[in-house]
Amino acid sequence: MRRNRLACFHLLLGVLTIGGAVAPGAAQQNPVAGTETSPPIKQAAKNDPGAQVYARNCAVCHGDEREGNLPGFPALVGIKRRMSDDQLTAIIRSGKGRMPGFPQLQDGELAGLLQYLGTAGPTVAGASKGSQATGQAAAGETLFHQNCAFCHGRDAMGGETGPDLTQSKLVLGDKTGEKIAQAIREGRTEPKMPSFNFSSEEVAGLIAFIRWRIKTAAEHPGGRRGVSVADLQTGNAEKGKAYFNGTGGCSKCHSPTGDLAGLASRLQGLQLEERMLYPRGARPKVTVTLPSGEKLAGPLAYQDEFTIGLRDGQGTYRSWRTDRVTFVVDDPAEAHVEQFPKYTDEDVHNLMAYLQTLK
Repeated sequence: MRRNRLACFHLLLGVLTIGGAVAPGAAQQNPVAGTETSPPIKQAAKNDPGAQVYARNCAVCHGDEREGNLPGFPALVGIKRRMSDDQLTAIIRSGKGRMPGFPQLQDGELAGLLQYLGTAGPTVAGASKGSQATGQAAAGETLFHQNCAFCHGRDAMGGETGPDLTQSKLVLGDKTGEKIAQAIREGRTEPKMPSFNFSSEEVAGLIAFIRWRIKTAAEHPGGRRGVSVADLQTGNAEKGKAYFNGTGGCSKCHSPTGDLAGLASRLQGLQLEERMLYPRGARPKVTVTLPSGEKLAGPLAYQDEFTIGLRDGQGTYRSWRTDRVTFVVDDPAEAHVEQFPKYTDEDVHNLMAYLQTLK
């Protein structure tokens, strides 16, 4: 029931629940049986050991040519522009999020895979059929799709976890491109964004593409997918505060001068409302009791009707069949889920109005 409610909520908001970037090989392995599904190795890859390792372990999610399968799995073309070999090795060995690790890879296989991931890849398809970007913007479009589209969408109007850049205050207020360039090169902590090692010419191309998308979006206002901040500023802040401290029970876990201090300066619009209704950052934990009586606890990494998985203290993914163990999940976001059927439209609008005062 909980899973169904979450699915309905995210369909309503038009967002997906996959958190963070997905590294090579995600979801290629059955968490119970440990079986693999390998796509056919293309002719060009037969003489490249690293390409063969990729085809067996990564292509099922990230595409035969590392082009990605959006919105679920990002392109891996150019992955070394934002991650070092050591970072990639750590993720491949131990996994990340719902991606299982691949400790079974031999050193030679891993080295070949890392080398293959650093090679040039195919050109990723345009944002939409009939893309009219030209010159510098066209060059930036290809780079954007390879590195940014997973989070910001192919058209820069918002995607997996990144905001709509055509309505971004930072982007719209940066007339020289210096702030955009800084964000690209240094990354951002909130919302989380990695840094990228691009040349000045490549950064200029990305900025040109983003500005071309801003111009295109303005010319076709009916095609906007997102929600503007003004759309979510219709409630009564005082009533929202009363709900926060009273009926909603929010103050039992949260404090406007504690964990929520400055919230509205960090998050705005739909991002703020999404965090209010279902906080992604609140990671559930699980305690698993084995038949021997031994107990293991850690962050919940996977759960369905048949399997329960966690990350142990060393970061290793471990899973068991649910009919062979007992387990207890401690999910701090569950209180938010239980609140869904209790909210009225007025409650949501008023609570949003109050949270937007916490700057």
